Amino acid sequence: MTTLTSGVRIITEAMPHVRSVSVGVWINAGSRSETPDQNGISHFIEHMLFKGTTKRSAEDIARSVDSIGGNLDAFTAKELVCFNTKVLDQHLSQAFDVLADLVLHPMFRTEDIEKEKGVILEEIKMEADSPDYLVHEIFSANFWKDHPLGKPILGTPQTVKRFDRAMIQDYYSSTYVPANLIVTAAGNLTHERLVALVCEHFESLPPVGLPAPGPVPGTHARLALRNKKALEQVHLVLGVPSYPLPHEERFACYVMNTLLGGGMSSRLFQNIRERQGLAYAVFSELNPYRDTGCMSIYAGTSTESARKVVESIMQEFRQLKSETVGEEELRRAKDHLKGSLMLSLESTSSRMSNLARQEMYFAKFFTLDELVESIEAVTANDVQRIARTFFDPRQIALTVLGNLETLKIGREDLAC
Repeated sequence: MTTLTSGVRIITEAMPHVRSVSVGVWINAGSRSETPDQNGISHFIEHMLFKGTTKRSAEDIARSVDSIGGNLDAFTAKELVCFNTKVLDQHLSQAFDVLADLVLHPMFRTEDIEKEKGVILEEIKMEADSPDYLVHEIFSANFWKDHPLGKPILGTPQTVKRFDRAMIQDYYSSTYVPANLIVTAAGNLTHERLVALVCEHFESLPPVGLPAPGPVPGTHARLALRNKKALEQVHLVLGVPSYPLPHEERFACYVMNTLLGGGMSSRLFQNIRERQGLAYAVFSELNPYRDTGCMSIYAGTSTESARKVVESIMQEFRQLKSETVGEEELRRAKDHLKGSLMLSLESTSSRMSNLARQEMYFAKFFTLDELVESIEAVTANDVQRIARTFFDPRQIALTVLGNLETLKIGREDLAC
């Protein structure tokens, strides 16, 4: 790892046995950094950076990496934005030149902004037509009420329509600053070579101070039943608060999530889908952030079975609180977690992502062996303690979306 005088951090991991290199330019600020008026602007800027720079047109950007058989991509999340490319090792400098150019020299032409509004409004409509996406958005808006974490990453039609060049330029100038920039790479490369490439493009950036982080968001245990008659299924998300990403108990949370709903042998899948045949899709997931977190369960079922599904989830909560997990089941969950972790770190792009996330959330690097040891150290008592901490009826939030004319679910149905 090297930090330039401007504040840009560079982190590499050499993988000499491969022929590819993945490089990412990471912005340590995502949609949660936006004000209500700016909702969706991080994602909008991510799109705009591909629309042309002072040196390249949008077509030049697309062709330059396509022509060397690589790929160029970007995504926006709640706490970060990433621009990345994966190419053969011999094309690293060419690909990095394109990546640095689009991040550092966007044009933000008014006509491009107006065109892109149309694209993003269609993206918002497309997502709104997907009920499993929509139910998660409604759940987030209620769970993180009045906080940017509860706002959609894409923004809303109202906010997107109001974006103009001045707003976009202001947000870009205050966010795409050296203290927020991390460049990570993994693959067949040397650290010195990447540092030289980054210096060439990023060294001259003026250091800019960052705003103080906002207050820790509170969670809200709200019940939201949203009627949408056109839907064949009832989609539900049930969630509780959880620990932030850097918390020392995070590995116990991951183990509990895995045995509760993280795979085909998990309790929820076996009970709700296999034994009772109540749902095709049912799973749990952890969404930890830098200062808070959420553990949620999703299921798609019929109106008639929705209450039974909620009841079955509560039954699993009760069991995790009252009984310690058996040795064999705990072993299965740990092995599943270790296996998926190792498999997920096989490619250069996943290694490159791992470097950035570890720096952003921990400011240090954990080896695979250290992560495996931390998973192994989780005990059945740890899992039970976390279940007792978070599976509290007063903390449970529930969102149900579908044709709900006959469905009634109240706080009394969430007793566990």
